Amino acid sequence: MTTDAVPSDLPGVVLAGTASGVGKTVATLAVCRALERAGETPVAAKAGPDFIDPSHHAAAVGRPSRTLDPWLGGELGLRRAYARGAGDGDVCVVEGMMGLYDGDVSTAAVADALDLPVVLVVDATAGMESVAATALGFQQYAERAGHDVDVVGLLAARAHGGRHERGIRDAVQGLRYVGRTPPLDGLEIPDRHLGLHFGDESPVADDALDSAARHIETETLLDIARRPGLDTAPSLRAADETGVRVAVAADDAFRFVYPSTRDRLAARGAVEPFSPVAGDPVPDCDVVYLPGGYPERHAEALAASATLGELATLAAEGLPVLGECGGLMALGESLTTRDGTEHGMAGVLPVETRMTDSPVALDHVGVRAREDCLIAPAGETRRGHEFHYSSATAATDARYAFEMVRGAGVDGANDGLREYRTLGTYAHFHVGSGAFDYLLETVS
Repeated sequence: MTTDAVPSDLPGVVLAGTASGVGKTVATLAVCRALERAGETPVAAKAGPDFIDPSHHAAAVGRPSRTLDPWLGGELGLRRAYARGAGDGDVCVVEGMMGLYDGDVSTAAVADALDLPVVLVVDATAGMESVAATALGFQQYAERAGHDVDVVGLLAARAHGGRHERGIRDAVQGLRYVGRTPPLDGLEIPDRHLGLHFGDESPVADDALDSAARHIETETLLDIARRPGLDTAPSLRAADETGVRVAVAADDAFRFVYPSTRDRLAARGAVEPFSPVAGDPVPDCDVVYLPGGYPERHAEALAASATLGELATLAAEGLPVLGECGGLMALGESLTTRDGTEHGMAGVLPVETRMTDSPVALDHVGVRAREDCLIAPAGETRRGHEFHYSSATAATDARYAFEMVRGAGVDGANDGLREYRTLGTYAHFHVGSGAFDYLLETVS
């Protein structure tokens, strides 16, 4: 571990899974609700670049959920993000991504960087003693593989009470049992191609969450949770005002924005939300930001929206526009949905996109700027992530701002289509990458 530390006054615990789909999000919500019932003020966080799970955290606890990803902003950025949660509550519950050890930027890496204990979430639908054996195997793997990860507890997901729970509890040796989430219909969150529904679309029912919370052993969890191990807090970077007015598309087609990014834009300038789906006029601004989301679900409305036509005019006049993933798609010539229908888009960028039945890219990405652009000077690298079910076909003479250091981009080697002062990329960037601070300073 490095010498940069996080505040010593915010204890935390990581809820990690054995794999994706084992019930980590529901377990996180149940633990937070149980802590609230015990008189604590929990804050939630998410390991990895996910936009959707944090929306459920925020809906359940009423406070923003921080993104903890050492790739997006480095380990110091990760610790700074954790530090910001100290002002919101008194104990942090970090939901892991995928399985504990999966990926080179893994939940294990986040737990190690923050020196937080891990409670393993195991799907107990069809097991008892084997649930404990699975958890113990994960604990022993850390030791055998040389991971600096402290697996200390077990939470049984989708477990019944009575004999089922006793069988799991009695089999646990060397791990602390912290409770279970019951197999209730009200605890299942529907999903679609980019993950779960958002928290404001399909929130977990309060009565189901209250029921689940009753089966969490809060005192054990609080005893397990610990403060990150070093004494000195990292300084939070100054947010000097720039006076820049940022128009941010904000509707179901454009909703993948990290809370930390929105906070930073607001702290250094002014954020003006608008809805292209609703046909809102573009606010008076210095730069437009079209984040990712679900443009394919609103392709017909976007094709008919006066907003895209106005954006095309403003872009041609030189207004800076940044589009990420869904934003890239909306700025292109056309978007073809899965049923084969082609919908005209803004036509600013020389690219056509088509929805696919399986993911085209799912990874952390690194891009290196070939020349100065909206979010990076020539030669600098920006880190982000990509997750999309669409393919892009760009014109043969298209201009690319980036070469790929890691990830797929538009064509496997390039990303960042450019036209006028518009930049469209398949990458999603976090404020910790430096992209948005550079954007504000570039257009100020």
